[in-house]
Amino acid sequence: MALSEFEIKKCEKELEAFMAIRRPPVHIRPELDLGYRIENQSIEIFEIRPQWQNPSETMELPVAKTTYVKTQNCWKVYWQRADLKWHAYEPKPKVRRLTEFLKLVSDDQYACFFG
Repeated sequence: MALSEFEIKKCEKELEAFMAIRRPPVHIRPELDLGYRIENQSIEIFEIRPQWQNPSETMELPVAKTTYVKTQNCWKVYWQRADLKWHAYEPKPKVRRLTEFLKLVSDDQYACFFG
């Protein structure tokens, strides 16, 4: 089940605070930027870079993903391995709040998200 409008607005507020801290300086953003998308009950954070073969086009490189499970009242945490599939983040596969997920991503203790 998708997040409600109220929940989406709350998530956007928390994500914007995270982005304000994590995004690179303005002069670097044409070469490297950070973005997010909310789809249904999932949030994906990704890097935005120019394509190396065609720098006039950009590509998105996944960083982290979380999915809200209403029945369990938790956010499941995922990272993308070399096989390009999302895997549960084993050090902490579930968190209670979106802010906890954003802290895991920001701290990146095991270099799973930003490498």
